[in-house]
Amino acid sequence: MDKLQPARLEYATCGTPYSAAYDDQYHSAYGGPAQSRYVFLGGNELPQRWQGKDRFVILETGFGLGLNFLATWQAWRADPQRSRRLHFVSFEKHPFTAADLAIAHQAWPEFAECAGQLQQHWPVLTPGMHRLHLDAGQVILTLIFGDASTQLRTVNASVDAFFLDGFSPAKNPELWSPYLCRALTRLAAPGATLATWTVAGAVRAALNDAEFEVRKRPGFAGKRQMLVGRFRSQRPNRHAAPTDRRAIVIGAGIAGSTTAYRLAAAGWQVTVLEQAAAPASGASSNLAGVFRPLPSADDNRLSRLTRAGYLATRALLTELPGARWAACGVLHVGRDAEHEAQQRRAVEALGWPPELLQFADRAAASRHLGWPVTAGGWWFPDGGWVQPPSVCRAALAAFPERITVHFNAPVERLEKTATGWQARAASGAVLAEAPVLIMASGAAAPRFAQFAWLPQYAARGQVSHLPARATTSLAAVVVGKPGYAMPEVDGLCLIGATQQDGDLDPNERQADHRANLERINRLLPSFADAIEPAGLHGRVGFRPMSPDRMPIVGPVPEASAAGHGHHRLHTLPRQPGLWCVQGFGARGIVWSALMADLLVSQIEGEPLPLANDLVDALAPGRFLLKAKQAPSEAGDDT
Repeated sequence: MDKLQPARLEYATCGTPYSAAYDDQYHSAYGGPAQSRYVFLGGNELPQRWQGKDRFVILETGFGLGLNFLATWQAWRADPQRSRRLHFVSFEKHPFTAADLAIAHQAWPEFAECAGQLQQHWPVLTPGMHRLHLDAGQVILTLIFGDASTQLRTVNASVDAFFLDGFSPAKNPELWSPYLCRALTRLAAPGATLATWTVAGAVRAALNDAEFEVRKRPGFAGKRQMLVGRFRSQRPNRHAAPTDRRAIVIGAGIAGSTTAYRLAAAGWQVTVLEQAAAPASGASSNLAGVFRPLPSADDNRLSRLTRAGYLATRALLTELPGARWAACGVLHVGRDAEHEAQQRRAVEALGWPPELLQFADRAAASRHLGWPVTAGGWWFPDGGWVQPPSVCRAALAAFPERITVHFNAPVERLEKTATGWQARAASGAVLAEAPVLIMASGAAAPRFAQFAWLPQYAARGQVSHLPARATTSLAAVVVGKPGYAMPEVDGLCLIGATQQDGDLDPNERQADHRANLERINRLLPSFADAIEPAGLHGRVGFRPMSPDRMPIVGPVPEASAAGHGHHRLHTLPRQPGLWCVQGFGARGIVWSALMADLLVSQIEGEPLPLANDLVDALAPGRFLLKAKQAPSEAGDDT
């Protein structure tokens, strides 16, 4: 994916925001808010069309300064008959910085409250999708930073109204091409409408060929005409919203807790069943864990996913006052000179903003850490540590009227019923019943009959806890190489971690403490020389690993589909109402928020927060396809 080139805030002589790159204005000189209301809201028969609906989805081809979004959000807020939820999906090839948005938004004081929320949640300027949960989660803005003419194909959504906005066809022809118009056809919901300010003949012809019935109507202010249209096809709705919003979540680790949170935010009644006496008692029970992305020079799938996951986790943490975390910075030291050079090249190739990623040479890395290191590496200024149990507790407590948690409630088996699923205890008693059941039990999932085919395995990991006095000479940052060391949390410094696939020994081993100390000494020369493994304690956990080290998230297929010649995910027969969010491995913190959002969006039939190729790379059914799987992009975890 190409580097992002942010827009520059400039103004025409009349005072209207202007782009020198396209030699065009961002909105009409006769009034931006009025143009948005007349052309895009009025042209799509809004607010009338969203009234009484469960959700309404709008897609815009050019976000610009966010004017159309702000006008739409304000109109939605002001309508007592508004849809329950509003989704707004928008593309922007050249996004503005939050600082420039704040300046430009001063021209529209009527949007001050909404504009303030937008600026507060404005994402780091990196390519790809960014999901913003606004207005207590009832307005969901999905921003795609990239070229709409190429990125429309990555979107999975059922769109009720299209705002075709952008610089003029003469100045930006790619945004009005027949190719782009045909891409709208795939996304259009039954009865979808569109509106745009241009009536160019080529645009009308392209939209007509894309199955939209278009017509002219009087334009805004000084413009004689504008264009409106309606989708001609009467195909069935493939993204119908559920009518019975009740779900069971098996497991109260970070996967299950964040999924329950996101379901409750979407209006679901959730029953969480946890076999232990408290949340985060399995793989999520570490004192602290690292959160930061894992870049690659070619921005491969893992790079894109961990970046999106990291940003989603940071956003979720700000929603959960009880979560314990610190954006103290993460230093990822190169393994050797060759790896250090690769890290430098990746930073240069990606061009991410410095608040997300920098390259630190050996001297700078040593200064960040307060300890001499043998190589430079990646510096993530806003990365840090998270305490997973605190996130789980905060997520489960966020909606007490919608989330019910049963501890000491081990589930023995799952049973399909005429109306959904039952979770049963060993005695045969029904622990919970609902139309939707989500497996989030980590390493335990394959013992259930419906998941026996899942090629997930448990990897034993042991961390070691050092007394805080042993780390007083280090700066309060997270450092990794492989291996990692955390700053002091609750009087202890966590280092780790070992990994033994298929080893089910739950007991701490002195040999593993020794291995962790050796690993930290390679990372920080001589740091652990005086620490004896015999005096250490720590924790053993079992990570749920997938063969390709990617999460396993989505609808659960029928195991009988294996070996039946299926080459596409959408042809696999599914087990209705059964979903999973599994296989987080060693990246539970980074994956949790994004995977919960993805799963709930899939269940709801809402626009997805990830590009289609990434959604397919996470689908449980990928392991049942006849075609050969792509090689793992897992890379080094630290």
